[in-house]
Amino acid sequence: MDLASISFIIPVLNEQRLIMRLLEQFTPERRKRYGIEVIVSDGGSTDGTQDIIAQAYSQGLVSVIVHHTDTTRRQTIAEGRNVGAQRATAPILVFINADTLPQNLDALCHSILTWAHSPATQSSPAAATPVHIAPEERRCSDSIFHTSMNFYVRLLNAIGIGMGRGECHIIRRTAFEAVGGYNPNIVAGEDFDLYRRLRQYGKIAWLPQALVYESPRRFRKYGYMRIMWRWSLNALSVFIFGHSVSKEWELIRE
Repeated sequence: MDLASISFIIPVLNEQRLIMRLLEQFTPERRKRYGIEVIVSDGGSTDGTQDIIAQAYSQGLVSVIVHHTDTTRRQTIAEGRNVGAQRATAPILVFINADTLPQNLDALCHSILTWAHSPATQSSPAAATPVHIAPEERRCSDSIFHTSMNFYVRLLNAIGIGMGRGECHIIRRTAFEAVGGYNPNIVAGEDFDLYRRLRQYGKIAWLPQALVYESPRRFRKYGYMRIMWRWSLNALSVFIFGHSVSKEWELIRE
């Protein structure tokens, strides 16, 4: 069996409506072309998600499925990612959310492999990607917010504060292991915490061709102002105290 070049790790919890649109991107042909393995880390789904990912496994779209079986507590997304990473074999780890969809998976993989093997970026421990809302769902407020957020992420990385949107993280395995992975006790802001620690090993790269689309469902429910306030509080708390203000991340499902 050929060794994988990229391990895609997908944390999932009750995503029966959206998970298959992501998994069906990982066709056997595409997986072979780029050396992809797909690991789904299920946090204990109680809807039809487990049946869907089992079907995807039988179709050759998924390599490994990991289940959280402790019914006494909800698994944090950070913990789910770490568990998935433990089963990964590739030198490049890509953590992508179940409600996220690459604009073009071929372009994403090409960008990742170019970054991973280019002499100019060998010292880069991780990369960040632009995030937007898919054109068919996009509103004017979405364009303003995501354009601003993408600039903000690039700015923080440029001035030496590591940052990557949680929808898609691209990390060298050696760097991920060196910093101990995600902090499993952080409910929100775990992405900022991880990239801040990764930054000590080198500059965070920016991959403009690796655009991903996230679901707008949380923004539609709460609005951008409220979400920005919560994000800011959690990021500040993580930066100063090492833990988030939020005690549990609310599930928004459609």
